[in-house]
Amino acid sequence: MAVCLNTESANKMFRMMVHDKYFVDKSGMIETVNARINTMNRYLCVTKPRRFGKTSALNMLGAYYCKAYDTAALFDGLRISMSATWRTHLNRYSVIHLSLNRLPDRDGTYQDYVNGIRDAIRQDIQEAYPKTRNKEWGSLVDMLTATEDQFIFIIDEWDYIFSHELYPEHQGEFLEFLRNLLKDQSYVALAYMTGVLPIKKYSTGSALNMFKEYTMLKDPHFEEYFGFTESEVRALSEKQSALTMEEISDWYDGYQTRTGARLYNPRSVVCALEDATCQSYWTRTGKMDEVLFFLKYNIGEVRDDVIRMVNGMPVRIDIKKEYTAGQESPANRKDIYSAMVIYGLLSYHDGELRIPNKELMLEFEEALEDEDFGYVADLVRKSEKVLDATLEKRGDAVASYLHNIHNSEIPILKYNDENSLSCVVTLAYLSARNQYRIEREEKSGKGFADFVFYPKKKNLPGIILECKANDTPLAAIAQIKNKEYDEKLRAKKIEKILAVGLSYDTNRKEHQCVIVDLL
Repeated sequence: MAVCLNTESANKMFRMMVHDKYFVDKSGMIETVNARINTMNRYLCVTKPRRFGKTSALNMLGAYYCKAYDTAALFDGLRISMSATWRTHLNRYSVIHLSLNRLPDRDGTYQDYVNGIRDAIRQDIQEAYPKTRNKEWGSLVDMLTATEDQFIFIIDEWDYIFSHELYPEHQGEFLEFLRNLLKDQSYVALAYMTGVLPIKKYSTGSALNMFKEYTMLKDPHFEEYFGFTESEVRALSEKQSALTMEEISDWYDGYQTRTGARLYNPRSVVCALEDATCQSYWTRTGKMDEVLFFLKYNIGEVRDDVIRMVNGMPVRIDIKKEYTAGQESPANRKDIYSAMVIYGLLSYHDGELRIPNKELMLEFEEALEDEDFGYVADLVRKSEKVLDATLEKRGDAVASYLHNIHNSEIPILKYNDENSLSCVVTLAYLSARNQYRIEREEKSGKGFADFVFYPKKKNLPGIILECKANDTPLAAIAQIKNKEYDEKLRAKKIEKILAVGLSYDTNRKEHQCVIVDLL
């Protein structure tokens, strides 16, 4: 049975995908890849975060190109079939499919790892090409050349030993192995690699400098094929009635193409539709996926940026250098953010860095509680007292706590405008998210409420919170009533509602708070 040459795995996996209820047709990318076959641009490396459909695309390509089976009926009717030349490359090639996350048995060495790859290819070639048998070959390259055939290489998780910090002393040697196998070899019709981390460019003579790379920071050709577009998500949402497009967008939108088109986290969208509920499907598969892993390298500089982003405010920064495979730990603020963009933890568009969506916002809010955030973490951990004081309608206690936060040494919390007070409120009520779904700038009634708290338990009241600078808390309460900000809470059959009016004087640096029942 073949391990990597013309196997049935890609065909089987793609067939299951096509027949899935929430299948999204991304076959349009095949036309772009076809144009690279047997050209000097036949080396492609597409790197995206986990859960963005990399392996699905790989299986699609394998099913399309592999000559071991006929998949014309499978692709007929998909977008690629609208191309005049879609049959030109259909099922015409021997495909070598390598998944580089397959490790040797326990305690295996680097040599065991790379020999496993060599042996898998060698055994399959000898089985498929009789003239290669019973000969001593100086190298795997010699054997592949002797087949007088052309191959399409599709390589999944090319960066596995880098992202998992395996065999560090041999990582350069591994790049040389891939270079010798692929670079300038006549048997390579196409080499398509995918993973999370871009290739490290040691110099202009880098081992894998023949690859054209497409990453989260730079991708003019393939970005729409990794992640769901807004129209694709809308079409999927119409297949069910439990979730609204607005809910799905709030939780899983947040990434963008170069042109500004919206991109959604695909795996999370499908999980939410299948479960009929929006929640966090972010799964931590290793320390490289954790927000804190990056933030802890430079807490002093990034703390204020995180507070800004948690409050929905972008951070302006020019990121040009990418975080790549084999790179040392992030050395500065730009390195940290580059890594977080590559891993999908942050979105970056037009010079602005943001937390993409509510799913990842939860990760950042939890990060603020870590002791490495010092004074901020202490404020957040004590924020349960703010919610208690609010529920007990002790406005003076709420105002006092907000005053303490506002007088912290956090530069962003200046006494200058309502945005500053909104940041303070967000920090003060972070722990409340365990009992409430908190929406900022929520459209309700005749305007937008600063904060609306939707209770997760029936015994809790709804809360509407309005902020005012250089005004009175009673003016904030009046605005809540006059603009009927309680509309959405009432629509959810929430009868008990608290109106919280917050104000502060930018000159005297004083806070006031009034809390009343909204009748």
